[in-house]
Order: sequence, then structure tokens, then C-alpha cells
Amino acid sequence: MSRLDSFIRRLEAQRILLNWAAAEIRDRAGIVLEVGLGNGRTYDHLREKLSGRAIYAFDRAVNANPRSIPPEEYLVLGDFGDTLPAFAEAHPREAVLIHCDAGLADPEANARQVAMISRLVPPLAVAGALVLSDQALSHPALQQQTLPASVPANRYFVYLRT
Repeated sequence: MSRLDSFIRRLEAQRILLNWAAAEIRDRAGIVLEVGLGNGRTYDHLREKLSGRAIYAFDRAVNANPRSIPPEEYLVLGDFGDTLPAFAEAHPREAVLIHCDAGLADPEANARQVAMISRLVPPLAVAGALVLSDQALSHPALQQQTLPASVPANRYFVYLRT
């Protein structure tokens, strides 16, 4: 599969799952976290689907389109290894939805990042929270869920925080 086709499949999977997750949590209290702001497309989509909801975005630095940058009080900049634990301490188990889109091109660096995110995400999430990720996460408190039929297997991952 070409990189273009792979990219398109990833974006289609993101949209399907973000729409589904937004509908699932619409009436539940809690904050939303975007781990990996990137260019801001998925943050912007969540902001549209969950209007009025507190959505915090995390990234090392701002590289997003200016129209897709959260307000300063909802933007958390720095290394995930520092910012996620500090946020969990200030907001323990408050997130009802966490979207992780922080994959890296370097396979070794990506494996380290996935292991770190797997460890740091559960303390942020309330029981029953949804965790969506572009990478397979591994933690005893994250129970992998079945994807909708329209999302190709292993293209995106959904977890329930137990």
C-alpha cells in the first residue's frame, strides 16, 4: 500500500472513531485530552463535535495551523514524560476521552514513546473513559475494544479504561 493510501486510511479511521467517541461521551462529565496536537486537525474536529467541552492538547511544541491552536489555558507544551504526569497530578482521572496521535517515524523512538504513553495515559482517565490511539497501547487498565467494521484492523485502536 502506498504511503498516500495508508495516510488516507488513517484519516478515515480517525474521523469515524472521533465521531463515534464524541457521541458516546456527549452526556458524560469529564475533560477531553488530545495527546499529540500535531497540525491540529483532530483537535479542531473534537472542538467542533464537543462544543463547550474542555479539551486540553499536549505536544512538545506548537506546529498547528493557527486556526487549530487551543486557548493558552488548554495548551500543555513540553515532553509527554513531564507534562502528562504533572497534569495527572492536577487532574487525576478526570478525562472521559483521550485521543493519542503521537506516533513517530523512527521505529525505536516510536516504541519508547508508545511504552511511555501506555504507562502515563491510564492515570488521566476516569473508569469507563475511551482512549483512541494511532498506536497499539499496552496497560492492564486499558481493555481493547472491537472496532467498527468500517475501520480496518490495526489501523487505529480503541480502549476502555477499566
